[in-house]
Amino acid sequence: MNDFIHGSLYGGGIIVVLLTVTAMALWFERKMAGRMHSRLGPTIVGPFGLLQPVADVVKLLQKEDITPEKADAALFNLAPPMGAIAAIAVAAVIPFSSSIVAADLEVGVLYLLAIGALGVLPVFIAGWGSNNKFAMLGGMRAIAQSVSYEVPLVLAAMVPVILSGSMKVSDIVAYQAAHHWMVTWPFFLGIPAFAIFMLAMLAEANRIPFDIPEAESELVAGITTEYTGMKFALFYVAEYVHTLVASAVGAALFLGGWDGPFAPGIWWMVAKTLVLFAFIYWTRYSLLRFRSDQLMALCWRWLVPTGVVLVAASAVWVVFAG
Repeated sequence: MNDFIHGSLYGGGIIVVLLTVTAMALWFERKMAGRMHSRLGPTIVGPFGLLQPVADVVKLLQKEDITPEKADAALFNLAPPMGAIAAIAVAAVIPFSSSIVAADLEVGVLYLLAIGALGVLPVFIAGWGSNNKFAMLGGMRAIAQSVSYEVPLVLAAMVPVILSGSMKVSDIVAYQAAHHWMVTWPFFLGIPAFAIFMLAMLAEANRIPFDIPEAESELVAGITTEYTGMKFALFYVAEYVHTLVASAVGAALFLGGWDGPFAPGIWWMVAKTLVLFAFIYWTRYSLLRFRSDQLMALCWRWLVPTGVVLVAASAVWVVFAG
């Protein structure tokens, strides 16, 4: 099959699945939050409230599209779709099975990190373009948070790259399959790297306890303060897609990806991704938001030094232990 046709078919299918799962994730999150808070969650629209995401989309489509008079209209309108596109683009190099991948690049991990880091640009553009002090502060916080946590994220991702000797995501999954280990082998390097990756990923996705750019207690709604209707919705689509894709990346780099017994590989990849996805929601409704100083202290005092040690230890392991 022609590479362009192959990429288009697989890429289109992956986008449809991502957006569908994202819609259902809204229902799942509300149900899970309801149970954790001794509530019922969605129950009215459709059986078990399953059509609540559809109702939300219909409601948002009916909202008035407002652009503030003194805002930078071009930047203000560009930011929401740019955020969603950047989040979806990361999924291109994730192997959902040994044969299902849109683009199996030789520099797949580099692509993941580079495109994933772009997600902060629309956030800052939205803060600047809104011409609102709360949105601007949210955008500045997003830049500080993203630049800081990109460092431990890269260090954590380098551990499986060094151990497997490849930046190709499918090769990293094959390496883990060859060692019959669900966390990148050896485990005393893989497990700490996995923990750092998950914490940094939560910060990159602006999820609680790292949702500093949208802190409603002091910033009203942060970068989304001036947005209405579908523009507002696109920011949350970007966050949910980013979280889902990052969960898939974590499953591929550290949990063996599509490798597993008794079932086709894609089912294992889906199961591992959704387990990480659910864990993120559980964390969100269990912890409180960090203060900005606590956020930076966690990154620079603990995660970055630990990541450097893990990268060095991985190199030593490869050289002396094979």
